[in-house]
Order: sequence, then structure tokens, then C-alpha cells
Amino acid sequence: MSLDERHWREECGVVGIAAVAGAAELASLALHALQHRGQESAGITVADGHRLVTHKRMGLVADVFDEETTRCLTGNYAIGHVRYSTSGSSHILNAQPLQVTSHRGNVSIAHNGNLVNAHELRREMELDGSIFSTTSDTEVILHMLARNRTDSCEEALLKLLPRVKGAYSLVLMTRDKLIAVRDPYGFRPLCLGRYHDSYVVASESCAFDIIGARYLRDVAPGEMVVLGDGELVSRQLNVEAPEKRCVFEHVYFSRPDSVVFGRNVDSARRRSGEILGREAPAAADLVCAVPDSSNTAALGYARATGLPFELALIRNHYVGRTFISPAQKVRDMSVRIKFNPVAEVLAGKRVVVVDDSIVRGTTMRKLVKLIRGAGASEVHLRIASPPVTNPCYYGIDTPVRNELIASSHTVDEIATYLRVDSLAYLSLPGLLEAAGEGESYCEACFTGNYPVSFAADTHKDQLEKHAEGVFIPVKPMPSD
Repeated sequence: MSLDERHWREECGVVGIAAVAGAAELASLALHALQHRGQESAGITVADGHRLVTHKRMGLVADVFDEETTRCLTGNYAIGHVRYSTSGSSHILNAQPLQVTSHRGNVSIAHNGNLVNAHELRREMELDGSIFSTTSDTEVILHMLARNRTDSCEEALLKLLPRVKGAYSLVLMTRDKLIAVRDPYGFRPLCLGRYHDSYVVASESCAFDIIGARYLRDVAPGEMVVLGDGELVSRQLNVEAPEKRCVFEHVYFSRPDSVVFGRNVDSARRRSGEILGREAPAAADLVCAVPDSSNTAALGYARATGLPFELALIRNHYVGRTFISPAQKVRDMSVRIKFNPVAEVLAGKRVVVVDDSIVRGTTMRKLVKLIRGAGASEVHLRIASPPVTNPCYYGIDTPVRNELIASSHTVDEIATYLRVDSLAYLSLPGLLEAAGEGESYCEACFTGNYPVSFAADTHKDQLEKHAEGVFIPVKPMPSD
């Protein structure tokens, strides 16, 4: 079990470098900046005008791409990927980019998102003779691309992608061209940047900062950009859809130093904390965050309420997937390994703890116990997003609905379970105000209103995927 079960799992991160000498080195650096979006595997494909070469392994970017490995990846075009599995198991076969050879020559693809009709499309092609080598939904696009008889990749994508439903931010590369596409709803982020006289794309703008590129704009929902040697051609998919950007990018997933969906993430999170402070103030002595993703929202809450912000919880960043024996006597060991309270700050104080979300609630319950054990006289929990009541099917690995504590319990019941003196969530209007352009966001995880319908067995797939996961108590909750 992960030590950070209080959060949803990040999705994936992609990067593309077009017509730049030493493209693999730049792609590797960019992937370091996107490491928070996926820690299972990392990969880069390079093209030198004649052939494609892919290197990928399980593990972090620093473990997969040392100096010698990166130096051997020669070419002026590169795409890269960091992965956390949302579709397909955690295995090297599913690591991306995926490279194949077809009548178009060598093609490599990397994908952030989730195709809700991938199972249906795959079954159709398998019955027609296609043989798949991975369990990743991304391979479905490659098969559709190979089966299409149109000469150019971009024309083939314009024809086949309208059949693909769900979330996708794609980077695709041939021997001399890079193509980036974003789904018509714009669920997942993808931005365009300028590096000297060339173009780059990435999931977040922080990937541009590390290589010295300049953020230009987002790739628009439904837009396909074809990048060559200093050239950019923009095409549009023939699909009409309302824009539905994932609001959780601003709540948790994206780095605060990124520009995502055209808006600075730090600004959105500070604003969410300020609005939360306005909506749910507390009689307390100090405000602290559950580091690190809640730091900015906690600063906003402190500013709005006039309470001092304190570093009352210290996070250990060097934990990884530490094994905890069932024989260990400390029930809260998993939380103690990752967080340690500062007793001198907390002792005798009424504390407001700000977090970005509550998923199952099991880790937060242990964290509250730690804070009380450090001497806090009161613990008031404030959440900088609405109650999460529904799973995501658009590229985020989330628990099934009956594992989400807010799906079956009231705020008062959750407060009792967590043993806090008070609990309040940011309202949905408050979150959308903080994010800006509220009508353009997908909030299905809070409302259950899914913008894109999915096959009935998608729910079954989710249940099977999480069958061995951690199951939170449902009514009635245990007293201990």
C-alpha cells in the first residue's frame, strides 16, 4: 500500500521536442520537472531523420536516464513520458512511449489520459485479427493508425480520433515530424512553448522552465499541432464538444509553479484557500498545511482569516514504497514515516489543518491522531475542494465509489470518524471561482455529472482494477 493513500494517483506526463540538437537531453530534463505526474516508469523516443530509437524502464527519471544513456540517444526530435498506470497494469510492456513499425514506417506515441471506449475499440480490432502486445489503452490508437490507409499521420489522426472517446493529450513522432493532439473536451493539459527557433510541448509549463523554453499558449481542445523544423501547422479535429478541463489539476496534480489551462496554479490554489477562509473560518491560534500539495491553499486561508501560518507538519521526502510489517505495534507507522508533527508549534494550540482533498479518510484519521498526540488542544480540518463523491474515468487513478468516504457519509459523520473538532470543505462555486472560467471545468468527481459517457463495463473494470486496494469503512463507521 502506498504511504500517500490520502491522495488520488497522478496520471502521466508527456513532453515533445521538435528540431533541436540534443533533443533527448532536453526531454530528460523536462521529464524531471514532470516527475510528480508519474513515478512508475519513464521513457524517451528520439528520431534522427532516418530511424526512431526508444529507451524506457521502470523507475524514476533519474534511474532510467543517466548521462551515458542520454548521450547515446542521438537525434533532433524527441518525445518523453512519465507514467502512473490509469489503464493497463504496472509493467514494462505498458511503459511509454510505445513504438511500432507499420506501412507508415516507425511511429512512437506517448499519452496522458484515459480512453473510455478503448475496450470496445480493442475488441472490435481483435475480432478483425489485430494482435495487441500491451494492456494499455494507448496501443488502441496505434492500431487504428496502422489500419488507416491515409498516407500522412496527421490526416489519419484527423480521421480516426473522432472515434476515440475520453481524455487524451498525445505526442506522436515519426522520423522527421512531431505531432501533438489534445482531446476536444480538453480534459488533460498540454501546452506549447518556444525553444530558440523551435517548438516544444509538455503537460505543464514547469517543463519549459527547466530547459529555458518560453511558454506560448495551451494546445487548444481538439487542436492538433504538427511541428517541423521551426514550423508549426495547426489543424482542428472535426468534433464539437464543450470544454471540460480537469479542475483537480488546480487542486492537486499540477506543480504550483506551472501554468495550466492558461492559469497559474499557485494563484488558483491561494485563491481557493482565501475563499475557504471566507466560507469556513475557525476560532483557532494557527494554520498549518498537510505538505506539500496543500501549502499554497493554507497560505491563502491564513491570509483571509488573519491567522498565522506555521510549519507544524514536516514531510519526509525520501520514503518511497516502504514496507511495513503487520507485526509492527505502532498502528500509525505508515503516517509517522512520512509526517512528523512539530510539538513546540502545536502544544496547547487550536490548529486549523488545511488539506487539498479527502479520499478514503484513513490516512487523515491517523494524521489527526498524530497532531493531537503532539499537544494540539483542538483540530479544525479545512479541505480546499468539495467532497469527492465519484471516481474519475478521464485519466486519474481513483478508488471506486464505495471507497470514497464522502460518497456515503455526511460531513458531520466524516468529522466524527476523523475525530476533528470541526470539518468544512470548499464549496463547488468557491473552487470554480478560484480556478476561473468555472463553466469550462469538469467537476464529475464532485457531482457525478460525466461529460463523456462510457461503456457499462467501465465500472466493472474499475472494480477489478481496485479489487486488491484498501477498502474504507462504510456505514456504520467503527468507533476505533
